[in-house]
Amino acid sequence: MKLLSDYSGIILSVSAPSGTGKTSLVKALVARHPEVHVSISHTTRPMRPNEEAGKHYHFVSKEDFNGLIEAQEFLEYAKVFDHYYGTSLESVREPIAEGKEVLLDIDWQGAASAKKLFPHQAISVFLLPPNRKILENRLRGRAQDSEEVIAHRIAAADADLSHSADYDYLIVNDSFEHALSELEAILLAERCRFRRQKFRYPEVFRDLNLD
Repeated sequence: MKLLSDYSGIILSVSAPSGTGKTSLVKALVARHPEVHVSISHTTRPMRPNEEAGKHYHFVSKEDFNGLIEAQEFLEYAKVFDHYYGTSLESVREPIAEGKEVLLDIDWQGAASAKKLFPHQAISVFLLPPNRKILENRLRGRAQDSEEVIAHRIAAADADLSHSADYDYLIVNDSFEHALSELEAILLAERCRFRRQKFRYPEVFRDLNLD
């Protein structure tokens, strides 16, 4: 049986408080590197008209989701309002066993879980806003939102920011193109680690008698 430490792929966890531009950056990175595997989460919420099962989410019942929790089939999961969302272990384990990269758009708890379960493969990136004023303006959103809703968003962002020091890399998203270049640089640099290059170029390593 292959040991987890032998898996040569990368789990790239990207986290950020709301309003930091994470979704746009992740989409742009995958557009540049379509070979990166984007994990498809399970969810108990209903499928929307523009969504496709297996492409946007794996839509399951609450009973099935609870069964997966009991079977310890999730790398991480969370309840958001009245619905559950989770990343299955199999959706991550299979591609990294083949030396591929998996991108996870998850919160700090999910990133910590990935680190615990896959210490040799998990890399974490946290996105920071350029300043607090910009962050708060984005979190205020539409003018009709109540102060209570806005205060909840700001408190949630502060909670996320308090975990930024736990991450391997920090990117300040003050310029979209610059932030995207830094995120891409992290991916490319991680690909060049010794054990991953050994997996990608076994014939080179054999020819040069490298361990």
